[in-house]
Amino acid sequence: MEEIMMDNRPPRILILGRRGAGKSSLVNAFFGHRVAKVGSVLSETGEAKWHNVQYLEGSLDILDTRGLGDRTKPETANFEEAIEDIKSAIENRRPDVILFLCKAKEVDAHITQDLTNVSNIKAHISDTYSYEIPVAAVVTQVDELDPKRVEPPYEDAQKQNNISTAVNALKDAFSEDVKIIPVSAYAEYSQDGAIGYDNYWNIDVLLDYLMDVLPNSAQLQLARLSALKTIQRKLALRVVKSTAAVCAGLASTPIPLADAIPITSAQLAMIVVIGHIAGKKLSKEYAKDFIIALGANVGAALALREGARALVKFVFPIGGHLISAGVAYAGTYAIGKAAIGYFIDEVSIEEVKNRFSKAKEEKAEEYIEEDPLGSSASNCFEC
Repeated sequence: MEEIMMDNRPPRILILGRRGAGKSSLVNAFFGHRVAKVGSVLSETGEAKWHNVQYLEGSLDILDTRGLGDRTKPETANFEEAIEDIKSAIENRRPDVILFLCKAKEVDAHITQDLTNVSNIKAHISDTYSYEIPVAAVVTQVDELDPKRVEPPYEDAQKQNNISTAVNALKDAFSEDVKIIPVSAYAEYSQDGAIGYDNYWNIDVLLDYLMDVLPNSAQLQLARLSALKTIQRKLALRVVKSTAAVCAGLASTPIPLADAIPITSAQLAMIVVIGHIAGKKLSKEYAKDFIIALGANVGAALALREGARALVKFVFPIGGHLISAGVAYAGTYAIGKAAIGYFIDEVSIEEVKNRFSKAKEEKAEEYIEEDPLGSSASNCFEC
């Protein structure tokens, strides 16, 4: 798990869209803070350029693409120059995903040329990196659709119909199947950049999509910068499941006691990573204290518990390693779920203990149902 933090890097997002499509507003919405003045994310020169945008615990690498549709010069020449600039920037750094932004009220304006540009850039990335980059079309500024007075979650038939009309129009314009996500990123900020009022809608859906398509190395930064618990929880649960699987693999080794220390180390690292996802800097010593608070003692008590668990391999020489694997999986999963509750959901330690016990029992039952030696596993689960 430690390599997740060591290898993590900012997501690299190529945002395409005409001037006024809401690029800066969308980036601010990702952070939940004004990190760029509206209209200022993109350079004034029209030159495509990578920018690192950061705030507190996270950052994004945004490929600046101003120039597409800039009316300061003939549009045809403008498109050609802008595309060449973007291709040059891509030569230096490969984007992870393309977000094509289109205003809800302009889904039928100049769309053919815009989508040609998207296809052109996508093909160039494929040729350069042998990477089929994911593309999502983002219908922006849906708050401007009638009736404007309706605020999120837009539970109004007319508003929903107008949003659906915009989404379907953009879907019909694409020659390929792409993810289309309507959003509202409007917000008002105080002088220090904090949100005073926001009209956010579906930003979490867009971030969830990015979590699904971004490389593992970029997901941690996205979870931290968004500060959305749903996004952080999603990544943390992936970490928990993968760590539990690793611990089960270690526990299935036929050599008794050989897995105790590696399993403990993996569990501690898992807690540190979950804390990191939540924007907290934890040490392994703190992680040990957290396990102790759960009632799953470390140190000598931990060694006894792991020793008793490993002893199953002696007591049940045939299939004992499978029972041990099930115990390790359930215990690790329960610790991970407890860590998510404490560091991300910020619930009380009493509630965390309840979640720990519940998760441990649920995972034990799942294993018993799947394992023909379930009765034996049940007897040794508390080891």
